[in-house]
Amino acid sequence: MTPRSLPCGPTRTGTARTVASLAVLSALAAGCVRETAPDWGYPELGKTLAALSRALEDGCDEAVPESCVEDLDRLGGLAERAFGEVLDHELLDHGYVAAMNELDRAREARAIAAREARARSDPHFPPFSRAVAAERLAYRDLLDALRAARTAPPAGDAGDPL
Repeated sequence: MTPRSLPCGPTRTGTARTVASLAVLSALAAGCVRETAPDWGYPELGKTLAALSRALEDGCDEAVPESCVEDLDRLGGLAERAFGEVLDHELLDHGYVAAMNELDRAREARAIAAREARARSDPHFPPFSRAVAAERLAYRDLLDALRAARTAPPAGDAGDPL
């Protein structure tokens, strides 16, 4: 073959492969954008996480910490529901347990500070405000831990040794 007889541009086969590859990559990228959970996804846990996230975002006005108590208690109910789902799917890990322990400490600190604020008749008692903010932060950490647990492969998945 002489240099003149070689094709100068892309061949039909090469162009078709390139287009097919781009189509596959686009489909994969579009799929990743729409759903961040893996195939197993734990849909009920996903619904609980969405509800917990919405409740946390739509939560109280921290300027008046006393108004936050009902919102934080509602978050507690969602956290309990998530805990049941985590147990059902055997998703307990160190990060989730640490986040739950921190949340329990934050709840207790808020309860103590709320009693003290009521005793002083001061709804803006600074330790109470800090305790409310700490509990909201603990819920955010719990939400992050739940999201990480949701991406864990199911028990007995391909990651286990044979």
